[in-house]
Amino acid sequence: VQLQASGGGVVQAGGSLRLSCAASGSGFRVNAMGWYRQGLGKPRELVAAITSGGVADYADSVKGRFTISRENAKNTVYLQMNSLKPDDTAVYYCNAEIVIFTTRRSYWGQGTQVTVSS
Repeated sequence: VQLQASGGGVVQAGGSLRLSCAASGSGFRVNAMGWYRQGLGKPRELVAAITSGGVADYADSVKGRFTISRENAKNTVYLQMNSLKPDDTAVYYCNAEIVIFTTRRSYWGQGTQVTVSS
């Protein structure tokens, strides 16, 4: 199973970006999916997460600006980021809890850079 993230880039403050992350492979089921980020010299932090049933949760710093969603049929999670701020600059990683038979394991995407200029 692999997670492939895309959609990062450079944007001015106040702008928007949409990240996507798709899980590929065979014989698996996806439980919760989420997005984390890691700024330079900072620890990795949870940005948003969503259950397989569509219940979402957000870090306080992004509430009202970011929206997480998913398409279960495509094993894909999205992060719509609006009103971006320079503090949102980071490498964004997608994460998914994958179930293969009865084994659950956390998988990570490769990271995509988001840079917000002031």
